[in-house]
Amino acid sequence: MSPVNLAEPGWRVREGQAVWRMPGKRPELAGDLTLAVNDDGRGFLEFAKGPFPFVRARCGPSRWEIEFPSQKLFFAGGGAPPRRLAWLQVCRGLAGKDVRSPWRFEHRADGSWRLDRPHSQESVEGYLQP
Repeated sequence: MSPVNLAEPGWRVREGQAVWRMPGKRPELAGDLTLAVNDDGRGFLEFAKGPFPFVRARCGPSRWEIEFPSQKLFFAGGGAPPRRLAWLQVCRGLAGKDVRSPWRFEHRADGSWRLDRPHSQESVEGYLQP
């Protein structure tokens, strides 16, 4: 994944925390979340624990990319992001865009948010500082 320069004009960066509950009986992961949204429609998301990134994702008007560095996995494509990748749906939801069914995205009154896919029991929830 090519680097993103969040210091360039147009980027709004927010940080917070998230918990990822993966499908099956895998343990949940808690970590730091960075979200950046650009005026031109691009978005960047990183979910990490300390210096170790678990997920990096980018959403744009016509392209998406996602990387799982610890597993050495990278996926990219054009158009709408695939439904199966929760973090691309988080990126869309936090950027104010619709998420794809069967995912549900909820902004809560206390400023927190939750993305879930009921039949798989996978979810991501967290908050971003204002």
